[in-house]
Amino acid sequence: MPDATGADATPRRNPSELALDAIRPLANLPVFFKLTGRRVVVAGGSEAAAWKAELLAASGADVAVYAPSPAPKMLETAGRHPQIAIFLRAWAAEDLAGAALAVADAANAAEAEAFAQAARQAKTPVNVIDQPEFCDFSFGAIVNRSPLVIGISTDGAAPVFGQALRARIEALIPANFSAWARAAKEWRPQFSELGAAFRQRRNFWERFATLALASGGRKPASHDLDGLLAAAAAEKGAATLGQVVLVGGGPGDAELLTLKAVRALQSADVILFDDLISPAVLELARREAQRINVGKRGHGPSVGQADISALLVSLGLAGKKVVRLKGGDPAVFGRTNEEIAAARAAGIECTIVPGVTAALAAAASLGISLSERDRARRIQFITAHAADGSLPVRLDWPALVDPGATTAVYMGVKTLPALARRLLDEGLDPLTPAVMIENASLPEERRFVATLADMPALIAAAAPTGPCMLLYGQTLDRANNAEGSAAP
Repeated sequence: MPDATGADATPRRNPSELALDAIRPLANLPVFFKLTGRRVVVAGGSEAAAWKAELLAASGADVAVYAPSPAPKMLETAGRHPQIAIFLRAWAAEDLAGAALAVADAANAAEAEAFAQAARQAKTPVNVIDQPEFCDFSFGAIVNRSPLVIGISTDGAAPVFGQALRARIEALIPANFSAWARAAKEWRPQFSELGAAFRQRRNFWERFATLALASGGRKPASHDLDGLLAAAAAEKGAATLGQVVLVGGGPGDAELLTLKAVRALQSADVILFDDLISPAVLELARREAQRINVGKRGHGPSVGQADISALLVSLGLAGKKVVRLKGGDPAVFGRTNEEIAAARAAGIECTIVPGVTAALAAAASLGISLSERDRARRIQFITAHAADGSLPVRLDWPALVDPGATTAVYMGVKTLPALARRLLDEGLDPLTPAVMIENASLPEERRFVATLADMPALIAAAAPTGPCMLLYGQTLDRANNAEGSAAP
């Protein structure tokens, strides 16, 4: 903020990159194992072992089954898959030598432990069916649109839950997606001949994915490839400039992101994000994307707006797809125009993906409407934080004391006492209902319900540290019964 000399006295900080290995803990590492032409051992001839043998054979493995008395299901499965060979005897340790994987349906814990120990001595990953304590790997539920394959694991905690998720995904993904996945393999060599740069390659495959998802159930055709190649060729001949997408990150709950926002995050090369963006939202981004914190906080160290705009431009000129991830909605008190102007002045394409703004998330959390016939004819958004951190001077006070309006106040904690005094001086009824919501939409949300006259004292005592939204007006009397509310 400017000091008495006119210099900028706001505590400054530099953009900081988030570690690329930032990822939530995983119960298991999801991998896809190539088995074509490789030997896999299955010990046991039960029906459960037959299912595993068939799955392994479908993956291209040469399956050796060791079972003195195989069940009819195992015999029937081997009859349909010539790469399944049945040996009518018990397994032996030497059978595991050179095997890519080893699977057993053990009769008891002693046999399970012996099989697991033998497999590990042979340096072969092992799975003992329904006995996870002896397993190096597990079989999850599978959605098969090969070569598109989706695996689902619950780490053995709830297999039925995994199967239910599989059924949901099966319903969402058309059966012909296997044809699109095959087309991707077949078309890749033709696209590779163009010699496209990295960003152009990503653009090609993003267009391919968009086309496949919008196919409406039809199979890919030659004209699809022609269109994709034409777009790639035209892009190759043009100047390599990146793209800036201003994305609304919402109030914090990742489930409130739009589908368009998620797609932007998953195609970004670089993400410039605010302090208020939750880890759950960043988790949805492409793993390889560079993440840079450019947060700005009222009354605290902040990255300068000029620095943010300059970084957007430099990354865009370097051919990167940049997502500028802002809390709430980019168009609401986000200095979006400055970033758009900087990008477009440099000739960089700039688009906006809207998000859920905090006022609307707060109202949804309270379970109320901000508008109501005969009580709230309009809704108005204001910020109570000027450039120097004080209450803004140029506010429309007659509008703010209108009893027929609901007002949402952003960035109003520090200036709340001054704001409340001025509103009361301008004629607002001291008994006007008000709610201050901290961390709206998040599990740690807190709500403070009071009259506007009493709200400053309540907030001073509570000392909230998270982002807060103040709502006041006649419709807020509904919030008195809101669960989790605090009152003076």
